[in-house]
Amino acid sequence: MSFQILGKGTEENTYDAIVIGSGITGGLAAKELTQAGLKVLVLERGRMVEHIVDYPSENTDPWEVPMRNLVSLEEKKDYDVQKGLYLFGQDVKHFLVKDSEHPYIQKRPFQWYRGYQMGGRSLLWAKHCFRYSDLDFGANQKDGFGLDWPIRYQDIAPWYDHVESYIGVSGNRDGIPQLPDGHFLPPFEMNAFEKYLKKRIKEAFKERDLIIGRMAILTRDHNGRGKCQSRNLCHRGCIFGAPYSSNSAALPDAAKTGNLTIRPYSIVERLIYENQKNRIRGVNIIDSETGENIEFYSKIIFLCASTLGSTQILLQSADAHFPDGLANSSGTLGHYLMDHHAYVGATGNYSGLQNSFYYGQRPASVYIPRFRNLYRQKSDFMRGYSFENYTSRTNWTRGFYQPGLGAGWKESLTKPGDWTAYFEAYGETLANFDNQVTLSKERKDRWGIPILEIDMAYGDNELKMREEMQQSAIEMLQACNLDGVSGFDYGAVPGTVIHEMGTARMGDDPRLSVLNKWNQSHDVPNLFITDGSCMVSSPPQNPSLTYMALTARACNYAVDQLRKGDI
Repeated sequence: MSFQILGKGTEENTYDAIVIGSGITGGLAAKELTQAGLKVLVLERGRMVEHIVDYPSENTDPWEVPMRNLVSLEEKKDYDVQKGLYLFGQDVKHFLVKDSEHPYIQKRPFQWYRGYQMGGRSLLWAKHCFRYSDLDFGANQKDGFGLDWPIRYQDIAPWYDHVESYIGVSGNRDGIPQLPDGHFLPPFEMNAFEKYLKKRIKEAFKERDLIIGRMAILTRDHNGRGKCQSRNLCHRGCIFGAPYSSNSAALPDAAKTGNLTIRPYSIVERLIYENQKNRIRGVNIIDSETGENIEFYSKIIFLCASTLGSTQILLQSADAHFPDGLANSSGTLGHYLMDHHAYVGATGNYSGLQNSFYYGQRPASVYIPRFRNLYRQKSDFMRGYSFENYTSRTNWTRGFYQPGLGAGWKESLTKPGDWTAYFEAYGETLANFDNQVTLSKERKDRWGIPILEIDMAYGDNELKMREEMQQSAIEMLQACNLDGVSGFDYGAVPGTVIHEMGTARMGDDPRLSVLNKWNQSHDVPNLFITDGSCMVSSPPQNPSLTYMALTARACNYAVDQLRKGDI
């Protein structure tokens, strides 16, 4: 697999397609385009990470991890934002940026979690894969808030099939209309406590279903990748390839075609736009190791650098024809930034089922799909929320907070304790023009590129929703006869859910949107954007599967248009 190119921009640096970014959408775009016969260059701003060989902490035992996986206060100064990530530790910090080296401006609090390396954040994503339904695609039109999606479920359903069949998604066909079934591998098994919760919740709330999570983690061998070993350490990297990532599947499969070139350490400075031809000629990059400026050329561009990364590239590619950012005749680029809101719900304990346990550390949660405001408005807020729930039995660490003395008490800690349930809600955020990103007029990074200013806050609708999210969790756990049920709300800070989206949205009207229904720029026809920036709304399901389905669909369309000579 070629991953380094030397020399200036010449005809030798010309490709059929350039893909910017190698994460969850960029990797898949590379795979789709190369398998269609196109010569593809993938530009990644970070370092090289190869599957299997570049997972340094994968098999490190707990007692071998420095400082019990804690990071010193001194070193945390370099990770001022990243240290807030729930995965942050010695075993994963090499997959995260140092904020001291990659600054941005928070006009209002925003946690921007980033991984600059080949594979991007596909090495760290939670791997939940839920389809959107027409409840989601039609919501803006139905309630009149926001721009109507230019597609409906039937437009994307075949591409959900395509992606699920490729990446391998485990799950059940649950028959829930607002959460369409897909092409699934066998599901992970619920434990005895989860089966109990499922039964009691359905008895108490007929409209609520607790199901096993649908995960891009293999429960059997699939497409040359091995099944999950139930360690729940996916974030360290997995030599078996059970969790899907660009590194474990898409990029190696693209390389097998012989049509792929990948280049790390390539920071995109700007897209090279030709006004007379109304097309992007190529990409100007800065080699982050040498500081050299190099140009690469292609017939089409797939911009997949993440919501904020792609938006930054378009803004810094402004010229006389597009003074507010490339492909921004609508004036909407950078606006309508969204992220889910979460970290609200309830916990409780259960002393029953003492003779039941579970095997290994299953990397799948249980899930409650949206049940609020499905067919008519029932709340004082719009849209709805879902729950990702985790259960376990307490271990010896309960001795830190449970009273006790003596040998008998110590002996009791060697046995499993009570069951615990953690119900966390994820809510939709409404699109708001004032939630936006811009380029700083005053500060630049060490490569001379203006840094991003992020200005986002949740609104009244989200705050009203959070009150019910917590109460819903409490009432479900109480209905299951759990002890010590307690609600929590750790606060709503945008960015913390890592589902940022919406700053280059799709739409039928070029005056109101950046992209058409094919993820193609209204303004510049050889530009496609398929990461989270294309999103028109933020249904509460995890969005990555939809990003990938839109990417595969756009690639198919772009190849067809290229062969017809229409772009």
